[in-house]
Amino acid sequence: MYLTQHFARQGAKVYLQCDNKAHAEQLAERFWQVEAKDFLGHNLVGEGPKYGTNIEIGHVGVKPSWNRQLAINLADNHTTFAKAFAEVVDFVPNEENAKQRSRERYKLYRQAGYQLQTIEIHYP
Repeated sequence: MYLTQHFARQGAKVYLQCDNKAHAEQLAERFWQVEAKDFLGHNLVGEGPKYGTNIEIGHVGVKPSWNRQLAINLADNHTTFAKAFAEVVDFVPNEENAKQRSRERYKLYRQAGYQLQTIEIHYP
C-alpha cells in the first residue's frame, strides 16, 4: 500500500494487478481500513466513476481503464497485462518460493523486451 500511496499522491493513475477477484476485493477492503488522513480513493475495475479513481484494482481476466500509466503487479504468475502500461512495478519477496516466482516473471518481462531496472526500497 505504501508504493500505491506514493505514486497516487504524485498524481499517477495506478493499476493494481491481483491474482483473482477475491484477492482484488480483499485489497480494496484494506484501503478502507486506514486512518482518514491516509485514505485514498480507489475502485475495482468496472466500479466507480467512468474513468476510475487514481487507484484502480483489478485481476487476471479484467481489463483496466485505458488511462492508467503505472501498474503494480501483486499477482504471482501473471505478466501479460504489463504491455498496456508505460511502467510496471513488481516485487522480489524474501520467501524462497515467492522469490523463485518473481525470478520467472523477471525472465518473462525481459523476453518480452521490457526495459528492466532493479531498485531496493526501504520501507519507512
